[in-house]
Amino acid sequence: MDRIMEQIISIFHQVGTWLYPWLNEIATAIVACTLVVFGADINRFLRRKLATRSFVLRTLAFVLVNAFGYGLLIISVSPMLARNMASLPAHWLLLVVTLVFVLIGALAQGNRQV
Repeated sequence: MDRIMEQIISIFHQVGTWLYPWLNEIATAIVACTLVVFGADINRFLRRKLATRSFVLRTLAFVLVNAFGYGLLIISVSPMLARNMASLPAHWLLLVVTLVFVLIGALAQGNRQV
């Protein structure tokens, strides 16, 4: 049984090692997918808070949050996430990346986005 576990960990380690050169892209995808899942909720919250405001203010808030807010979030959080993922051992990196995308997919499914 120990030999089988060692082989599984070895395979995870090998595949996880292939992820390191792509960590910036993986981190960006994680942040972007998370924003896609929660973006509708954020926009709905803003819409409720700004419903009584003028068209110009609502439009400005929409542009600031969607264009600049989400963009700033992606370019500032992605590198930090990539650095943190780079510190993980390869076999854990594979597991974490897989679980994060499964979790994001489950959240999307729960929000009826899939």
